[in-house]
Amino acid sequence: MTLKIGFILFPNLTQLDLTGPYEVLSHIPESQVHLIWREQGPVKADTGMQIVADTTFDACPQLDIVCVPGGPGQMDVMDDAEVLDFLRQQAKTAQYITSVCTGSLLLGAAGLLDGYKATTHWAAIDLLAAYGATYEKGRVVRDGNRVTAAGVSAGIDFALSLVAELKGEDFAKTLQLAIEYDPHPPFQSGHPECADPSITAVVRTFMKDALEKRQAQAKAYQDQKES
Repeated sequence: MTLKIGFILFPNLTQLDLTGPYEVLSHIPESQVHLIWREQGPVKADTGMQIVADTTFDACPQLDIVCVPGGPGQMDVMDDAEVLDFLRQQAKTAQYITSVCTGSLLLGAAGLLDGYKATTHWAAIDLLAAYGATYEKGRVVRDGNRVTAAGVSAGIDFALSLVAELKGEDFAKTLQLAIEYDPHPPFQSGHPECADPSITAVVRTFMKDALEKRQAQAKAYQDQKES
């Protein structure tokens, strides 16, 4: 039986949120991977890379695994009825509902994290509560059939963890070796817990506008839910 995997696309997504787990999950035997947007054709990521959508929302089959990336463009689809309705419909029968980075906020906007533990990019963890989720520290957080990954590069960890569950640890280890995923970062600066505070301050300044917009969206969601 074919395992159907779908990645949601949107303009200005962070490509590694998608391409990291895509590289891993696409090697699952008897799997079929769909890149989904409202129309077929190239979708430009935040760095300018173009990723080609091969399936539309309307034409997409029922998926076994739904994966939502994050990135600046996530903010622009937080109230997109077509995107949110697609996620809700797929979530009714999908085996796994997953996200990478701020893709978790989009799952939240669709009402799919209410009551679940989750993670997201470190700069957005305080926003999860507005969507009914409980933040749990971790590169990968699993709660029921919700699997969320922390920021960007954590998508590879998430995908390998999922492969281990689906096909066994040995197969996941084989894929990890095949892609030589053996991270030894040149600097211990990948998370605020280990980065120099001055570096963290620079990144927070760089992300200030996006964070403020995400905070406003989270508040609007919460206000609407409570009204």
